[in-house]
Amino acid sequence: MNEQEMKRVDGTAWDVVVVGGGAAGLSAALTLGRVRRSVLVLDAGEPRNAPAVGVGAHGILGREGISPLELLRLGREEVAAYGVRVVSGRVAQVHRDGEEFSVVTEDWQRVRARRVLVTTGLVDELPDVPGLAARWGRDVLHCVYCHGWEVRDRAIGVLGSFHQALLFRQLSTDVTLFLHEATELTEEQWEQLAGLGVGVVEGRVGGLVVDEEQDRLTGVRLVSGVAVPVEELVVTPRFVARAGFLDGLGLTVREHPMGMGEQVVVDGSGFTGVGGVWAAGNVSDVMAGVPQAMAAGVGAAAAINMNLLMTDADRAAVSRTAVPGTDVFGGVTEAEMPRRVLGVRVHGLDGLVDGG
Repeated sequence: MNEQEMKRVDGTAWDVVVVGGGAAGLSAALTLGRVRRSVLVLDAGEPRNAPAVGVGAHGILGREGISPLELLRLGREEVAAYGVRVVSGRVAQVHRDGEEFSVVTEDWQRVRARRVLVTTGLVDELPDVPGLAARWGRDVLHCVYCHGWEVRDRAIGVLGSFHQALLFRQLSTDVTLFLHEATELTEEQWEQLAGLGVGVVEGRVGGLVVDEEQDRLTGVRLVSGVAVPVEELVVTPRFVARAGFLDGLGLTVREHPMGMGEQVVVDGSGFTGVGGVWAAGNVSDVMAGVPQAMAAGVGAAAAINMNLLMTDADRAAVSRTAVPGTDVFGGVTEAEMPRRVLGVRVHGLDGLVDGG
């Protein structure tokens, strides 16, 4: 990365540095660019949904089924039209530097920012099953709303999640729940699965069965050696926010309410509670899909812009009253003084009427 790529022409700090160039980050950058904020996006080039490049991103109105990487390419083109600069680089640390922030990359490039928006997403920590990671995003998946339609009417295995089994039963009559290391089902759950025709296989899963010639999943193999035919396997990863580089800022990272992983704590606008720092997308909502991440990015951008507006307005007011000889004049006093001196002739109308 060229250091000059990160610098503003006038040498001042960027209004906003966005850390992460995914759906949330680019949506925020677009919003900020359109109100003439100076924006730098630093992106490590590791989108969470990259493994699904051959599958497509779903639920995006007007872009249904688009390749995740194509979506990002189009997004970069759009933000560039508004003066936003997108630079490849991995941020190693962010720390406060007076009223600004210093954002440092892994190759020790440094840039100054008035505000920081974190949109670094998350890491999917997959179950420890041999061969599973290699098929992630292909025939090993996790989201019924992202990929359910594409696997409808197929033989679907579900690893350890009762609720995932119910969700995918909507799309196929051939669903098998592998209990693996899951907690024991309640009697009510057993009855519900039986009533829906969901098969249940007890015992730990030891690996996958793959047709190497056709490069496709054909089954799940238990530790006992028994193989159960499936064409798709649904898993539930643990979602962990990419936020380690923010340790020095004092952000709060907390377990998701449903126990799905860890995320940065924010309010409704994406504000982290640390002055000048916002977060949006999967880093602060591990359950968000692409549309939700986009919306969160836009919301955070609007909040950041208003925060900057109020900061600049306050500074402008302070600067105005600090001019020598004028510090005693407020807005009310300045309006009243001409009236006290000139009375009804405050606008000089009498002089004009009388011919001066």
